[in-house]
Amino acid sequence: MKIDLTGKIALVTGGAAGLGLEMAKTLAACGAKVAVNYLNGDGEAAAEEIRQTGGDAAAFRADATNPLEIEGMIRAIEERFGSTVDIVVNNAGGLIKRVPNAEMTEEHYYKVMDVNFKSTVFVSKAVIPGMAAKKAGKIINVASLAAHDGGGPGAAVYAAGKAAVISYSKGLAKELAPQGINVNVISPGFIGQTAFHATFTSDAGRQATIARIPLGREGVPQDVANVTLFLASELSDYLTGETIEINGGLFMR
Repeated sequence: MKIDLTGKIALVTGGAAGLGLEMAKTLAACGAKVAVNYLNGDGEAAAEEIRQTGGDAAAFRADATNPLEIEGMIRAIEERFGSTVDIVVNNAGGLIKRVPNAEMTEEHYYKVMDVNFKSTVFVSKAVIPGMAAKKAGKIINVASLAAHDGGGPGAAVYAAGKAAVISYSKGLAKELAPQGINVNVISPGFIGQTAFHATFTSDAGRQATIARIPLGREGVPQDVANVTLFLASELSDYLTGETIEINGGLFMR
């Protein structure tokens, strides 16, 4: 069976690089019209990369933690593509930096919680009316293995934010199921070829982690994009409120 998303409009937050870009490219390759949201980085270059391979994509700069900017972005997406968003991937997020709790500031706390959790809540809120009107929609939220094990040193607040994404998604799934909207979570483990581990993980830490992965390798962005594609398609129509772990067996529930 070939996954065909022709006619669907997909929004990927934090879509200019890393996992977000790979997810955007994969959705576009299967026919979706893709809105690449970005705040930092080069969203226009990401959208152009997708167009160069035959996809339909446009970049939309907006702060995914700012409800007013989110609402403006959704209006712009609807104007550009001629309809409402069918698929949203709430990928915007990040560790920001490692901060031990004894050194935690209120500013850092809010920065981490806002980008990882608040963005998920308010981007979801903004696309729900359009999905409800169609009686169909796919909301895909991005958590992390850290949500289960607390993360590495200085990542406790980040881990808590990702755990909140999982809990919130279950409640949202129940709320939106009568309107034909599926809400699910992807939870990546150790995914290489991204700026996250290049910034926050030492080579020794990377090798030690890989040694504990039953499948014997670190993940790559395409591993995450493949699961995202499944959740965006009709193949996942009877799946909601679930969290799919993408970690090569490093963590099993």
